Amino acid sequence: MTEGLTMPQNGYFCPSAIGQIVTQRVEEMIFSSRLIEDAVQEFAKLPGIGKKTALRMVLHLLKTNKDEVDRFTTAIGKMRHEIRFCRDCHNISDHDLCDVCANPGRNRTQICVVENIRDVIAIESTQQYSGLYHVLGGILSPLDGVGPEQLHIGTLVTRVKTTEVTELIMALSPTIEGDTTVYYVAKQFSGTPVNITTIARGIAFGGELEYADEMTLARSIARRLPIENYMTGVGR
Repeated sequence: MTEGLTMPQNGYFCPSAIGQIVTQRVEEMIFSSRLIEDAVQEFAKLPGIGKKTALRMVLHLLKTNKDEVDRFTTAIGKMRHEIRFCRDCHNISDHDLCDVCANPGRNRTQICVVENIRDVIAIESTQQYSGLYHVLGGILSPLDGVGPEQLHIGTLVTRVKTTEVTELIMALSPTIEGDTTVYYVAKQFSGTPVNITTIARGIAFGGELEYADEMTLARSIARRLPIENYMTGVGR
């Protein structure tokens, strides 16, 4: 019997008690090697990784060829120490300019404004956009202490004023904070010829109408398309 837990009168543990046992066992892992324990502790610091998963990873590396493990650790260390941020758009890069900004074939009259690096990767994966990017590094959230000074808004303003940009595409999440950020950025360019646009928002393809929230439905109806445009988009 696990110490600290008593058997119920009916002779069965309820699910919550079983969960308590599992949690207790994970937290009380006993390692025969301090090296293994330290490695597990470090892997368990990664998001979404518990101690049991961390232990499986460590044991897998223990069975892996030493040269492969060396390549793995070298790649992680080199990435962390040598990674840079693009001086123009703040995207991750191996050099002063990221591959997007350094590509002469990109449309330099468009800048797609995104919240973080993951958004750049997501949009690039669609292969439907050929302009440039600007990573804000977050969105305005006064409650979390994130104001304009904490974001790359100032460099965006300078960038637009000193280049040939004619359109800013605001590709931020459709939340209160995201819309607030869009409004704030747009105000920085009031009175300028720069065209401010946002990505279309509506019902996701394959989604059920009844599960859509009211704001999404309202925007979808307000920004409805002629059937010819809709069918053209579906056929692509």
